[in-house]
Amino acid sequence: MSALWCVFLGACSQLPHTQGEKYYLVVPNTKSPYFQQVDAGLNQAAGELGVHVALIGPESYDAGMEKSEFDRIAALKPAGMLVSVADEKLLTPSINAAIDAGIPVITVDSDAESSKRLMFVGTNNFEAGQMGGRVLADKLKNEGNVAVLYTHGQPNLEKRLEGYQSIIAMHGGMKLIEGSDLKGDPTAAFDDAEGILNKGTPKVDAFVVLEGQAGPQVSEVLKRENKKKVFIAMDALPATLDGIDQGWITASVAQKPFTMGYTGLRMLADMVLYKLPSLTVDFAHDPNSRLPRFIDTGTGIVDSSNLAVYRAAAK
Repeated sequence: MSALWCVFLGACSQLPHTQGEKYYLVVPNTKSPYFQQVDAGLNQAAGELGVHVALIGPESYDAGMEKSEFDRIAALKPAGMLVSVADEKLLTPSINAAIDAGIPVITVDSDAESSKRLMFVGTNNFEAGQMGGRVLADKLKNEGNVAVLYTHGQPNLEKRLEGYQSIIAMHGGMKLIEGSDLKGDPTAAFDDAEGILNKGTPKVDAFVVLEGQAGPQVSEVLKRENKKKVFIAMDALPATLDGIDQGWITASVAQKPFTMGYTGLRMLADMVLYKLPSLTVDFAHDPNSRLPRFIDTGTGIVDSSNLAVYRAAAK
């Protein structure tokens, strides 16, 4: 049995990790409720393993500061690092430098696919976009104008957009007519959605947001304007679940952020116990690699039919 998979069977629970092992999760916004869920999974795994962990990054979205914090932590030579990548071009050199220095790095939530990171633990974002796109097409009956709001350039969000676009392209009556760059500030979704609604031309039949905190913002606009639209949100934050319950959000593509933090740390800590011969081999093209390239933590559609299940889990 591969050592890297024994964590899922519980066989590694008594292995000799030490509190001297320090692991860090670097994110672009530590105050985001989404990353608080990732951090909860991280801390659950840390408690089981008996190791030290910390959530590191700026307190509001800042890709440049995330890179600075990553570099600062890497200089401390921790046992391992997890990182959610806001800007792939900015962080790839830092990830590569950490790997070259012997620090194992795993990306979670948002990937830097061209970097030397050892693996990505998170959502298959293209499939997540397709999942939301299929619900969108069904609710619009394959016809309508769609406005999409997200932070441009962030790798995971761009993949989700590609997934939506692939579904929309299958339906000649559907069209993306508006694009709003939230620039890392989900509260900007309120003003952007309000502007799109009030402009009136062309008529918007549906909204899509690709990041979790923007969902409640758009929901609040629709509620205040009393305009029901097909609206596909992202994630299962409590305010998003409220929007579904009240009928302002049609459905949401729910990720598993807790699982990302939990699984990411377990995999990373396992690499410390069972050291790889090298961190710099081409794992992606090695048929005998000890590592998967990608661990899909899964997604699901939450709507009025299964809202109670997600509400119970949130408690």
